[in-house]
Amino acid sequence: MDPFGYLGALCTESPRTYKKPLSASGGPRLTLPSCRSRGQSLNRQPVWSRTGAADTHSLVTPQQGRGTAWYFTYMEILNLTGVSEFLLLGLSGDPELQPLLFGLFLSMYLVTVLGNLLIILAVGPHPHLHTPMYFFLSCLSLADTGFSTTTIPKMLVNIQTQRKSISYAGCLTQVFFFSLFGCLDSLILAVMAYDRFVAICHPLHYPAIMRPQLCGLLVLLSFLISLLDSQTHCLMVSKLESQNLTGVSEFLLLGLSELQPLLFGLFLSMYLITVLGNLLIILDVGSDHHLHTPMYFLLSSLSLADIGFTSTTVPKMLVNIQTHRKSISYSGCLTQMCFVMVFGGMDTFLLTVMSYDWFVAICHPLHYTVIMSAHLCGLLVLVSWLISLSYSLMQSLLMSRLSFCSRRVIPHFYCALTQALMLACSGTLINHILLHMVTAFLVIVPFSGTLFSYTRIASSILKIPSASGKCKAFSTCASHLSVVSLFYGAGLGVYLSSNAYSQKGMIGSVVYTVVTPMLNPFIYSLWNKDMKGNCKKLLGENSMITEKKAGCGVLI
Repeated sequence: MDPFGYLGALCTESPRTYKKPLSASGGPRLTLPSCRSRGQSLNRQPVWSRTGAADTHSLVTPQQGRGTAWYFTYMEILNLTGVSEFLLLGLSGDPELQPLLFGLFLSMYLVTVLGNLLIILAVGPHPHLHTPMYFFLSCLSLADTGFSTTTIPKMLVNIQTQRKSISYAGCLTQVFFFSLFGCLDSLILAVMAYDRFVAICHPLHYPAIMRPQLCGLLVLLSFLISLLDSQTHCLMVSKLESQNLTGVSEFLLLGLSELQPLLFGLFLSMYLITVLGNLLIILDVGSDHHLHTPMYFLLSSLSLADIGFTSTTVPKMLVNIQTHRKSISYSGCLTQMCFVMVFGGMDTFLLTVMSYDWFVAICHPLHYTVIMSAHLCGLLVLVSWLISLSYSLMQSLLMSRLSFCSRRVIPHFYCALTQALMLACSGTLINHILLHMVTAFLVIVPFSGTLFSYTRIASSILKIPSASGKCKAFSTCASHLSVVSLFYGAGLGVYLSSNAYSQKGMIGSVVYTVVTPMLNPFIYSLWNKDMKGNCKKLLGENSMITEKKAGCGVLI
């Protein structure tokens, strides 16, 4: 606990003393040791001690040796608890029982691993066992193997070496995988129960309901939920020892330009158009049951993600312009980064799912209703949300463990992750590795899926003999192709440029964070007759209601 609120200023060039009056007679002095060179750990552990004066205290190091009356131990960076390992008491402390426990748990572990591996190997090479039931059984066996491997080997090592310790990092790792495989076990058991329910209660519809695509998505969904649960547990545990020891309470966002009044009016109008246009699409799709199809469901989901994407960045920029301030708090910056990653990832995945929807509609029109069922569409959107949320939580967890020194200027109009990593004065290797790996997954994989879908669509359209048929087929997916080109063109142009955070780079960021969400309602409404007609009906009904209310007011 920090009694005077000064422990955030740990990283300083030289020892400093901070004063804050406690009474009329004097005040406490908080002396902080200087940091070591960048990348090295802090070896000196300051302590809180009485220095002799009646109401004056100072934070000193053991090397200084001032006073011995009482101490308040300050907690180190990263592991604030001062604990490098934990002790696992085990099942029994009796030395005579340790060989028995070792043999018992070793035999159970070997039976568990070999038995579950045998099930996986038995299901794999035999085609007649490639059914939903045996697929779920092999997934459960894999989860059980991981669940047992998380705990038993460490216990066996501790028994054999007669040690009961586990490192701090090892404990967090064990908590992570224990939560992951435990939750995965429970979810797969629930899926297997649903599989038996369909097989017994709806045997005629079993092959149509429990298709391979649905089974794979159910397992993937179970894994993603388990991963999200384990990340949340690790985040909560690490928060017990993670604080903002950076000395930085806020960052400065330089913004786009000095033309503040013009930018305020421009971005306010674009934000209002974005929110109102996308809300109109959501209301239009929800109010007309004829539009309750996979294409419009995915379109309304994209509109919701666009509203969130724009609302994450533009309102804060407008507030800063209006108040002539460029600051954003440390927690506000982390929150903004988290939601930018969530809604940005959602946009990329939803555009890919919509491309797949068009691919099925054009290349396999007779099987469209069977393939793009309501369950599959809901699962695809849910998986997109879970992947985006998992990545944002992972990056937020790693960012919260970094420390920042004096540099706090972000040359952008929002808290960009890569730019914030450049300001850190602690090691960012893991952050950069995760950033490049997941960025490749979140950008290259969806873009490749979109490119593959439109390549197949183009080849199918070219096979149509009549020119009018080709134009009609192309016009159906032209709106989505325009949005995809605008989004990926601006995004890839920014992040593949040599200086992504120059004025030109920020303008490119504006295109895919503000302009593209604003143009989406216009593009889909102009190219789609159903949307255009329903929007006119919706606006016409509202105008009629307004006229009736005005007429009633005149009569009164």
